[in-house]
Amino acid sequence: MLRAFRKRPCFKAALSPALLPAVAWAGEASAQVAADPPSDSLSQFVAGRLDRVGEHLGDLARAAPRLPDYLQTVERNFEAALGQSSIGRIVLATLLCLLAGAAAEWVLRRATRRLRSGFHEKPVATTTDRLIVVALDMGVELGSVVAFALGALAALLAFGRPGQINQAGSVVLVAIVWLRLMLAVLKVALRPHEGLDRAFAVLPLDPRSARFWYRSLGTFVGWLVCGWAIVVALRIFGMPPDGRYLFAYALGTGLLAIAWTIIWHPVRSAGTPTDGGATTRWLTSLAALALWAVWAANAMGAFWFLTVAIGLPLAIAIARRASRHLLRPVVEGAETGIPSIAAVFVEQGLRAVFVGGAIWLLLWGWNLDVGALAAEENVYARLVRGGLHALVIVLVADLAWSLIKALADNALAKAQASPDVEAGESRRRARVRTLLPIGRNLAFIVLVVMAGLMVLSSLGVEIGPLVASAGVVGVAVGFGAQTVVRDIISGMFYMLDDAFRVGEYIQSGNYKGTVESFSLRSIKLRHQRGPLFTVPFGALGAVQNMSRDWVIVKEMIGITYDSDVEKAKKLIKQIGQELAQDPTFGPSILQPLKMQGVEQFTDYGMRIRTKMMTKPGEQFMIRRRANSMIKKAFDANGIRFAIPKVHVAHDAEDSSAAAAQLAIAPPAEKAP
Repeated sequence: MLRAFRKRPCFKAALSPALLPAVAWAGEASAQVAADPPSDSLSQFVAGRLDRVGEHLGDLARAAPRLPDYLQTVERNFEAALGQSSIGRIVLATLLCLLAGAAAEWVLRRATRRLRSGFHEKPVATTTDRLIVVALDMGVELGSVVAFALGALAALLAFGRPGQINQAGSVVLVAIVWLRLMLAVLKVALRPHEGLDRAFAVLPLDPRSARFWYRSLGTFVGWLVCGWAIVVALRIFGMPPDGRYLFAYALGTGLLAIAWTIIWHPVRSAGTPTDGGATTRWLTSLAALALWAVWAANAMGAFWFLTVAIGLPLAIAIARRASRHLLRPVVEGAETGIPSIAAVFVEQGLRAVFVGGAIWLLLWGWNLDVGALAAEENVYARLVRGGLHALVIVLVADLAWSLIKALADNALAKAQASPDVEAGESRRRARVRTLLPIGRNLAFIVLVVMAGLMVLSSLGVEIGPLVASAGVVGVAVGFGAQTVVRDIISGMFYMLDDAFRVGEYIQSGNYKGTVESFSLRSIKLRHQRGPLFTVPFGALGAVQNMSRDWVIVKEMIGITYDSDVEKAKKLIKQIGQELAQDPTFGPSILQPLKMQGVEQFTDYGMRIRTKMMTKPGEQFMIRRRANSMIKKAFDANGIRFAIPKVHVAHDAEDSSAAAAQLAIAPPAEKAP
């Protein structure tokens, strides 16, 4: 049960989308309560929000018939701003700005070409080398975008003129720069183009999927920034807000169509976090539709709620895959499925950044004043403050547990048994495999208890009486759970005495088998025939460890009295030398096979005794091989094995007299 609970720790649930929207909803309610009279209730708050949505939809319905008039107003303002200039001159100035930006970008790439080629041609020996190449590529791509923006801006200031035209040109330039930034990040992360080394890709996608995501996300962002530029330009040229809303929502349907195309496209990679079956795709499509509908209804509180609820888990999943893939080992075959310490640290850091960004987005989107919120003393304000404090505690506890678990898993992976290591190292690894799981379980329990108490305290719960009550209950439970306490303490002393380790064969009373694992109060023994014993530490008693240091193998062999004992001794010694030189059995033999002499005499032969010393666990295979070689050598040299026989003997005279007595005896009478 502890292992299953550890795989889904309680404090990780706080990172799900349920917590942040709840905190955000409480924050909006707190801000509304602070702004409205104290008599407002929750129902009035919801009714006010619904009234605002209805008013917004009514404004859109009334603005639709006036849209042609709005467009004529925009046209008149544009012509007035154009003045003596012409459309051709505006287009020419735009082209010159773009050419100036492209020239600045070309100069930067030309200057850094030798540096980039040098790093790409250098062999990648460590993870740091890979990170340097990825960081250099990202720096060059982002620097190229910055150079383009500066060159285009300089040309815009040189050729443009003050007024609405220049403002609109600045908006278009900003949109282009945002699109270029997104494409640069996607290019480095996915490496979709031919000729790019995919060993430096941030996300583990095949080339076809990388190209699909590059084009799809680029199209989505391009449509988004173009729509934003159009709406801002309409505002510059005097279109009223309700008309701009109509244009924005119409362009938003294009975003919805692109999102649906991405969701239902058949080329989506099976390894991406957004992949799933038909049910997942339908749910994702409905979520996209709900997001657009809430945005179109101008219910911005619910819009930011859905944005965080949908985007935060997706961003965390992508960051997790990217960090583990980017920080994977460079050596082929070195991947064990266990993330490195650096990968876990980066993953948890990105998670904290994303959660903090989500909180900031909610605060900004709902126009919450953090200072005013901290000064309020109503229920919602206290709930928000406590929730934020609890979230920080959960993030820190989650980071600590992830690092502890990664350290333990990596240490266990390095401590796996291997025949290529020496005996001292093998014993050290076995001790690590034995003690580390217990320490990891204890650390998990301590973290859960401490984080839980701190979260309750941050939410306003008085933990003093709770701790005191827990102490009283603990004493009562302790009296009733003496056996459990005895088992735990006995296990601690077994560990301190190094009585056994994982992988060793032990025997205690009627229980024997290979040690498979431990818990806080019991040990699991796998019998050689298959049964698994779960034995409490308190029931073990004296432990016989059969896997430590060395094993003495002694055998009794019966030979006949007429066999040559000295010859048998020489043959057994020769067999021991051959086994010691054998590449398969020799490394496991500590002292070669030899004969110790005649042990005893029996009714049918002599019994000689053999002895050898081997490594624990290897004696059975070596003994079987030695017995086979002894049988073959004795048969070839005339040494016979003693076999029990029964001899029946009798006297000839007594036999003749008995036969004569039977011959003269009268026949027996028949029974009536």
